[in-house]
Amino acid sequence: MERAIFAGGCFWCMVQPFEESPGVLSVRSGYTGGHVPNPTYEQVCSKTTGHTEAVEIIFDPEKLSYADLVELYWRQTDPTDAFGQFQDRGDSYRPVIFYTSEEQRLIAEASKERLAASGRFDRPIVTSIEPAKTFYEAEEYHQAFYKKDPFRYALSSKIRHDFLESHWS
Repeated sequence: MERAIFAGGCFWCMVQPFEESPGVLSVRSGYTGGHVPNPTYEQVCSKTTGHTEAVEIIFDPEKLSYADLVELYWRQTDPTDAFGQFQDRGDSYRPVIFYTSEEQRLIAEASKERLAASGRFDRPIVTSIEPAKTFYEAEEYHQAFYKKDPFRYALSSKIRHDFLESHWS
C-alpha cells in the first residue's frame, strides 16, 4: 500500500471523490504542514499552527497509480488560487500536493507542468508541491463528512462544483 496527501481547501470536499475511486482503501481528513503537534480544528482555524487541512489517502498502487490520484486531485481544486479554495480562504486552505517519495515529487511536478501547458486555465498554476510532514487526523466528526451531513456538505461544495464544471467539462 502507498500513501498520498493532498490539500485543496476544506477537507470535507476532498474526501468523496477519492474515497469512491477503485483502489483507494481509506481517506482520512486531517492537518499537516505546520509546527504544532496534534492540533485541534479550533487551533488550525486560529491560523497560528501553520497547518493545512488535507486528506491522507491509502491506496493500492496495483489498482490505482499515484499519477491517477494526482490527475483526480487537479479536478477537485482551483490550482490558480494560492490563498485558499473557493469560499475557504487562508493558509489552512491552500492547495498543496505533499509528496512522500522522490517518485511522487517527480510525478506531481510533471503533472503540474502538463496542466500549465494545457491552456485550460488563464492564470498560472500555483499549487505547491512540498515534502510531506506528519499528518494528524482530524476529529472524528470531520471524517466522511459527506455521509454524516449530506445537506451541509452539498451547500459547502456548490461553489466548488460550479467552478469545476466550468473548467473540466
